[in-house]
Amino acid sequence: MALFQKKPQLSDNLPLYSLGLNKTVLIVGLGNIGKEYQGTRHNIGFTAVEAFVNNQELSSWISKKDLKCVESTGTIGSTRVIVAKPSTYMNNSGVAVQAIMHFYKIPIDRVIVIHDELDIPFGQIRIRIGGSSAGHNGIKSIIQTVSEDFGRIRIGIGNSKITPENGADFVLSKFTKKESQEISALTKEVVAILTEYIFGEKLPVETRNFII
Repeated sequence: MALFQKKPQLSDNLPLYSLGLNKTVLIVGLGNIGKEYQGTRHNIGFTAVEAFVNNQELSSWISKKDLKCVESTGTIGSTRVIVAKPSTYMNNSGVAVQAIMHFYKIPIDRVIVIHDELDIPFGQIRIRIGGSSAGHNGIKSIIQTVSEDFGRIRIGIGNSKITPENGADFVLSKFTKKESQEISALTKEVVAILTEYIFGEKLPVETRNFII
């Protein structure tokens, strides 16, 4: 056997799971692609993962048409991190999640989805693993195409103005001026939750308040 072996060349087209790191995690922020949806309550998942990517100095966002998403990647500690924003629109988010999981061989217990939650008041973040969609069409799509056993960071967007009649319009509306001033605190809390998960192995199942 030769004492020295030629170091294999890594292609940019190789799946990232082949790089020999301890684990790979997938973090998905839910929202709708398009300028008209930027800054809306329904897109808070996009806002949160964008803050995480900036905080951790991960790669620039790249369009992955075959995976139906916009993607950022990097390494945190010994963990390969893939962050994705589906480009399928909210109601078909599961198509993108399934494609990404299949390509990178990521098990369901390494998938975290960040999304808005109408039934949770603005000011709270609730974390759980599995469960029903609670009427959220993005989560419903993921459950139907993958399974329900993924981690969820549920960001409250609710307030006293919601009625059964205006719920659909409410989620697509912009945050109030007062709420917008708290978005930085919100995203910092999400970044902390994700960082704790990556280094601590388990997603904490709990409720947090990001407005102090």
